[in-house]
Amino acid sequence: MRARRALPAILLLALPVTACTTGPALENQGELTAPPGDSRHLTIGSAGFTESDLLAQMYALLLDRSGYSTKIISVTNREIYEPALESGQIDVVPEYAATFADWLNAKKNGADAAPVGSPDLAATMKALRALAAPRGLTVLDPGRAVDQNAFAVTSAFARKHHLKSLSDLGRSGLPVRLAAGDECVQRPYCAPGLKKTYGIDITAVDPKGVGTTQAKQAVQSGRDQMVLTTTTDATLDQFGLVLLADDKHLQNADYLVPVVNRSRAGSEGVRRALGKLNTVLTTADLARLNEQVDSWRRLPEDVARNYLRSEHLIPAG
Repeated sequence: MRARRALPAILLLALPVTACTTGPALENQGELTAPPGDSRHLTIGSAGFTESDLLAQMYALLLDRSGYSTKIISVTNREIYEPALESGQIDVVPEYAATFADWLNAKKNGADAAPVGSPDLAATMKALRALAAPRGLTVLDPGRAVDQNAFAVTSAFARKHHLKSLSDLGRSGLPVRLAAGDECVQRPYCAPGLKKTYGIDITAVDPKGVGTTQAKQAVQSGRDQMVLTTTTDATLDQFGLVLLADDKHLQNADYLVPVVNRSRAGSEGVRRALGKLNTVLTTADLARLNEQVDSWRRLPEDVARNYLRSEHLIPAG
């Protein structure tokens, strides 16, 4: 559902996933005894969609301010950028705690492995760090911003039925046709979870995708009553939609976390520089920043710089 840019072919060529020049050898991943590295020249990876571009730009600006020299590359495929992060070809990436924990778990234990990501942030971070460390990766502290699945209805529908949360919707007994991806029928965070956790009467899933324009239009028109989107969706107002609070915490803890290559960017200097963002950046902030890029057509670098200046994390001018 996030806006994505085409990946330049040159970047794919520049990141051969078999190379392992600066990170730990794959056969020695569990034997990391050297002190964390502090390279002064760092490569920051973006996953190529608006939010990731914004975070990469903020990371670069904060690190530059702390005396590092940085460059940003865009690699849209996690199957490519995660091995490059392990090898040290990429030094820092913005990630999502529960999603990345489950991805590393599946990489280690197979696609059918039981998920380790959960709504519990502490448990999710513990599992993520345990999976990341043997690969030479350090997961820094999460901030306040979280990009989770979320559910929205029209503001008129919410007002009419006095809805502020998913619990309110469940108690209302209203039949709900849900615009979402077709996988929603089976995913525990989606239709089954809405029924089990909240008692919501999901009568059908309209397979229009996650947070797509078509899905939002279906709710706006009244064809559907609710849409699956994300907490940082920047376009809800355009469709007259509002989020209902996930007050029983059905969704996983997809808090934003920087992940670094330990041998190159595991130092306290990097941790301090990126940790400054944790004190200010909220989910609402991130939604507004996404909107400036996606709807107002501003450049991610300009939006990121203006935000950090407004929060006094980098100097003006």
